[in-house]
Amino acid sequence: MKKKVIAIVTPMFITMANPAWGENLAHVFQLLQTRKCPGCDLRGAGLVMTDLEGADLRGADLRGTNLSRANLAGADLSGADLSNASLHGANLAGANLANATLDNTDLGGAYLVGASLEGVDLSKANVQGVVGLPSTVASARQFYLWGVSEDRRGNFVRAANFYSQAISLDPTLAHAYLARAVVKSRYGQTKGALSDALTAQSLFQSQQNQEGYLLATRFLELVKARQEAEAKDGNEGSPAFVQIVNSIAPLLLRLVLP
Repeated sequence: MKKKVIAIVTPMFITMANPAWGENLAHVFQLLQTRKCPGCDLRGAGLVMTDLEGADLRGADLRGTNLSRANLAGADLSGADLSNASLHGANLAGANLANATLDNTDLGGAYLVGASLEGVDLSKANVQGVVGLPSTVASARQFYLWGVSEDRRGNFVRAANFYSQAISLDPTLAHAYLARAVVKSRYGQTKGALSDALTAQSLFQSQQNQEGYLLATRFLELVKARQEAEAKDGNEGSPAFVQIVNSIAPLLLRLVLP
């Protein structure tokens, strides 16, 4: 079975390796045969969908390596350099990524439940669609910015999740409350939208953020008008209201964090 796997992966490596780095086939073979390759040079290797469960990759050089959809459950990647690497859709459940470098790393859709991320900076990584991203890996500001990024892509549910994580870290982050209020309004959650918007309005006022306060006030007027319309004729999610919300959302996303 191992010979079969090597036969499939080796051509991928040769094709995808960055010629400026040079190929270290011996280290690739060592990893595939033993799953033990601490400190190895695996730059640019093509390891798509490879089963590396429990692999020892401590301190390995994985810059530019393609590990998309690889099984790295329980793997030890502590101190590894994963800059510009792809871990898109990879299974990293229970993996140790402590002090790993993740600059420009693609973690889109990766599964990180139970993973150790101590000392990791994810501010430059793509975390779109990541499952199991703990609140301890970033600041409230960073979670808010990730939410804005998802919002702009139209991934409103993911955006709301990031806004909620931002709020859990910093309950005074007015921007996150108002952004989450807009998302809730899109899905007809009028009461929740009203509650978040009221909190945002109060926080903006106490923080002397006039632009934010006026925007929250305008949004509140719209939500209350919607409540009255629903009570009158049950017209939930009217096109006119949705259009108004869509016109406010871009203004909200332009609000500058303090």
